[in-house]
Amino acid sequence: MADLEQNKQVVVSYYQTAFDGEPEKAVELYVGDRYIQHNPMAADGTDAFIGFVKWIRGENPQLKLEIKRVFAEDDIVITHSHLTLKPGEPGQALADFFRVENGKVVEHWDVIQDIPSTSANDNTMF
Repeated sequence: MADLEQNKQVVVSYYQTAFDGEPEKAVELYVGDRYIQHNPMAADGTDAFIGFVKWIRGENPQLKLEIKRVFAEDDIVITHSHLTLKPGEPGQALADFFRVENGKVVEHWDVIQDIPSTSANDNTMF
């Protein structure tokens, strides 16, 4: 159980550090010897990740990432988050899957869904 909690903390620290504006520090502290990316819009490797975070924060300086839930099983950690690029916009719901190896993030998958302005039910996406 301790490994699962440690893996969760590594992922949360990595994700928050990066999107709070310090992607180099996030990579240095929390990424292993490789970074395998499964998002078809992003390249493998830490340089691509750092470049993406710098780009998106540069385009959206008021970006806010709020992690709502964190789950862990075996070597996989899943975060359920709310990403808002600009204040007042509904943003996106994110499900990110990270594989942790030897206490470091080494692989990433994601599912991204825009938050609609109307819904067929009264439930939120979070």
